[in-house]
Amino acid sequence: MSERGVSVRYRAVVFVVAFLAGVRAADAGSPKKGPIQVFILAGQSNMEGQAVVDLDGKNYNDGKGTLNDLMRRPDQSERYKHLRDRQGRWTVREDVWVRYQPEGQKLQAGPLTVGFTVYGDKHHFGPELQFGHVLGDHCAEQVLLIKTAWGGKSLYRDFRPPSSGGEVGPYYTKILKEVREALANLATDFPDYDGSGYVLAGFVWYQGWNDGVDPRTAVPEYEQNLVNFIKDVRKDLNAPNLPFVVGELTGPWVEAPGAWTTLRKAQANAAARPEFRGNAAFVATRDFVRKPEESPNPGHGHHEFGNAETYFLVGDALGKKMVTLMSAQSDRKTH
Repeated sequence: MSERGVSVRYRAVVFVVAFLAGVRAADAGSPKKGPIQVFILAGQSNMEGQAVVDLDGKNYNDGKGTLNDLMRRPDQSERYKHLRDRQGRWTVREDVWVRYQPEGQKLQAGPLTVGFTVYGDKHHFGPELQFGHVLGDHCAEQVLLIKTAWGGKSLYRDFRPPSSGGEVGPYYTKILKEVREALANLATDFPDYDGSGYVLAGFVWYQGWNDGVDPRTAVPEYEQNLVNFIKDVRKDLNAPNLPFVVGELTGPWVEAPGAWTTLRKAQANAAARPEFRGNAAFVATRDFVRKPEESPNPGHGHHEFGNAETYFLVGDALGKKMVTLMSAQSDRKTH
């Protein structure tokens, strides 16, 4: 064969190999088979998602602490590289779905990427982003994140569980309503759903601000209210051993004495109750809070300054703890 013929043949082989590699890369993000592993992400405004993706300028501290900023840093870029595809676009993960119904807004449902927040844009994200990547990597089946969160809500009143007595919190009821609606509308919200059923795989609770600012009433009750909340949610969802992860209240007050310290201890104590051994856990997040001057929203301490690193690390820690709890269980039921 001539030298030219060998060259043409070589280029053809290279093209086929590259094409097949591209096909495999594209298929890697396709929806998975088997019963959907369903995770409920509940809480208040920090669970809604306040991390800034790419906003810049004077109003966002010249973009300090955004996701774009982090990915430009040589010492940080490796950690976040899975969040962009080869074309530099934000990764869209087809094997992890998200369903989020912001109050009074259009339903958000689709594959995992940035933007599933109360703002309804692609400029923000919450703990669901990295949580979804962790669970998507772990689960052999399709993953669904049902995000159910509202800003400015307390466990003492708004999320008050039935077992705590008094009036049941309207947002406790809304959590259950949204979860049931999501499970009843899988085929409508996600056209690639294959009808293989679902498994309630885990519940994440990331909340606490409104109880912390009400020290005379909410704080003394928080531990018992959270214990009741865990038990009641499991009962109402018919999932008696549902893995339950509690994310620590964070913010600029992490080292402050008084009510905030008491509330964080209550969160940890509730998850550590003997009756929850092996199926509930507390995740400390205070070390993930960054300085306001290094963040896009320096005046928003209650929203962790909008710092993308904080929200990424929170989602990562919550996800890894959930994997630990799931690995200890073998009796999850398919519906």
